[in-house]
Amino acid sequence: MAASKKLINLLEKNKTRYETLKHKTVYTAYDKAATLRVLEKIVGKTLVVRLDKNPALVLISANKNLDKQKLKKIAKAKKVDFIKEAWMKKNLKGVKVGAIPPFGNLWQLKTFIDRGLVKNKKIIVNAGDYNYSIKINPAIFKKLIPDLVIGSFSKKK
Repeated sequence: MAASKKLINLLEKNKTRYETLKHKTVYTAYDKAATLRVLEKIVGKTLVVRLDKNPALVLISANKNLDKQKLKKIAKAKKVDFIKEAWMKKNLKGVKVGAIPPFGNLWQLKTFIDRGLVKNKKIIVNAGDYNYSIKINPAIFKKLIPDLVIGSFSKKK
């Protein structure tokens, strides 16, 4: 399987400039950065979380961890939890767990991106498969997700 058809349709429909990157099989953003020989700070990792009762996608740099307290404040949520794989397999069709593209609008989910990623000229994000990624300008990423929430909710590993 290559990049998610849903994702490519979204990018093409919006006449988006992006680059598809094929690489060896990787399961973590850290390994993706090492494989592609790029800085971890430009590789995004997509986290699937539940904010109170609502699922959402959160994108942070490979070299950071999620700060749940900061995300709670930004999302105005009482509780932040990671979602189980079974839910992802059932609800996020057409992509592999661990390679979920950070475009919540593909599944009507709210999307959050850490401010640190937005500062880069290009970012590399999941494309739905362990062997493919998308390189995209964060400004274009913002245009593709109208309700994108930008905030600071990561911390050093």
